[in-house]
Amino acid sequence: MTSLAAARLPRALHPVAWWLWALALATAASRTGNPLLLALIFAVLGLAVTLRRGDAPWARAFGYYLLLALTVIAIRVLFRAVFASGTGPGDHILLTLPQVPTPDWYAGIQLGGPVSAEAVLSAALDGMRLACLLCCIGAANTLANPKRALRVLPGALYELGVAVTVALTVAPQLVESVQRVARARRLRAGRTRGLRALRAIALPVLHDALDRSLRLAAAMDSRGYGRTGSATRTSRLVTGALMLTGMTGLCVGAYGLLDPTVPGAVGTAGFAAGAVLCTGGLILGGRRVSRTRYRPDPWQWPEWTVAVGGLSAAFVLAAGTGYDPAAGTDLLHWPTLPALPAAAILLAAAAALAAPPPPPRHRPVPAGAVA
Repeated sequence: MTSLAAARLPRALHPVAWWLWALALATAASRTGNPLLLALIFAVLGLAVTLRRGDAPWARAFGYYLLLALTVIAIRVLFRAVFASGTGPGDHILLTLPQVPTPDWYAGIQLGGPVSAEAVLSAALDGMRLACLLCCIGAANTLANPKRALRVLPGALYELGVAVTVALTVAPQLVESVQRVARARRLRAGRTRGLRALRAIALPVLHDALDRSLRLAAAMDSRGYGRTGSATRTSRLVTGALMLTGMTGLCVGAYGLLDPTVPGAVGTAGFAAGAVLCTGGLILGGRRVSRTRYRPDPWQWPEWTVAVGGLSAAFVLAAGTGYDPAAGTDLLHWPTLPALPAAAILLAAAAALAAPPPPPRHRPVPAGAVA
């Protein structure tokens, strides 16, 4: 079997590849106001999740992210309708809400009043963009286990990586707990609805979350989490000084690059010096963390394909290649679909399909293996 065919065997794709792909699509979504491109990104996310998610309980959380996305759009439209900012002379009025008088210091915002079609569509488009960002994060949480991404972090960021990983796994674990409690209630013929059903589900979920926290703390303690290894007090002080100075250089360099009044050479030099100091601090700080890696995740051509496909879409939409992202959109007319950005998003979909299928969680037992 060739290496190309072996890379396509069922296995879990490297989590960094999925996160790069999802964050690149989130960047692409934040750089466009075309509803057709946003809908295409939604379709790509749904296709990748449907075909490449595993059968673990946390891999079924994408539907909850979709519900959250719809809620965000509805709240955005509702707030835009209630807290209106006035209408223009050519706006199309849909309805008029009862208006509440506001004081002078509250100028510019009114409660109630006429609601125009342009305001509703603009709010829906803004909510759609934010909903797309949420679904990108949800797709990354669904396709990649965040706990496995902890293995690739530098040793100096191990503690920070653990905190971020625990925070990212909160939503999938809550979804898993809710599904388990709801399944248990169905088996017990639980038919209560409304607030009673919420109380019957919320209490077991909170109890399960507390049990998970205690088990996580015990596992971290048994594995020696927090050990400083052979680091001395001097090395810790040097590491802290390098990281603090490097972060200051990065902040100054970023400000110099973003502010047009600052010479570009100053911003570039500050950013480069900060990056060098931070790299030195990471290398020196990584020596104080002693850890082992069991079965490291491979990085093969499917990982490169997924990452490059997502980054290509982000680059095309961020650079405005093939269309003008700053051009206004006539909300009352059907928008046009720019060819090059749409092709870049479809390339990200093809890259996701190049990923190997996920391995089955429970391997089937061959017939006749059990007497």
